[in-house]
Amino acid sequence: MKHIKLAYTTFLACLLAINLPAQAQLKIGDIFKKITGSGTSASGNPSTLEIASGIKQALEIGTSRGADLLSAKDGFMGNMAVKILFPPEAQKVEKTLRSIGMGKLADNVILSLNRAAEDAAKEAKPIFVSAIKQMTITDATNILLGKQDAATNYFKRVTTAQLMEKFKPVINTSLAKVGATKYWGDATGQYNKLPLVKPLNTDLSDYVAQKAIDGMFIQVAQEELKIRDQLGARSTPLLQKVFGYADKNK
Repeated sequence: MKHIKLAYTTFLACLLAINLPAQAQLKIGDIFKKITGSGTSASGNPSTLEIASGIKQALEIGTSRGADLLSAKDGFMGNMAVKILFPPEAQKVEKTLRSIGMGKLADNVILSLNRAAEDAAKEAKPIFVSAIKQMTITDATNILLGKQDAATNYFKRVTTAQLMEKFKPVINTSLAKVGATKYWGDATGQYNKLPLVKPLNTDLSDYVAQKAIDGMFIQVAQEELKIRDQLGARSTPLLQKVFGYADKNK
């Protein structure tokens, strides 16, 4: 019966289209698409394969955008959510340097740490892409119907060790390239000369690598939230269908 109705609707649409102006025929075509469901608008629940594909597509977009934003100039330095400051145990160093007129040196340390992180952020994209390719349908479904930061937590679980392994040598090179090693050595050297202070021996590359990774996850979480909460960020029919389904199941 359903097929008969559809055939009848198709026949009527064709009759109406005959002898109509082109603009009117286009309108009839649009109406017909809505009736038959053959357009690109999301209809029905997505299959498990569509969910997996949609999640992977969303994460590829989000992680790529996040890595691009953070690897740009001032990607870390200009973003207060991820900006790298003196290590907690070294904040007394910064305070002391500024109090004795060496604020410029402290500024140089902070700038160079963030430049090193921006330089290293370029290496994050292929690691995230690899993690996305390894994602199972179960992973994808759990992410889609999970908490707002489900994707970010997935990445933390499967990429942190790889990111640290990849970031450490890049950070070491970047720290030297942007002058952070020198500025840090100057800052801690000046501080350690002061009387009655406990010498500071922070592992700078470990600290910056971890902060860079933390910054990546913060940025990825923001991109994930956009796609979950903003209809305009769902830039493909597949994303609209998959995340529209997630909206219904919140």
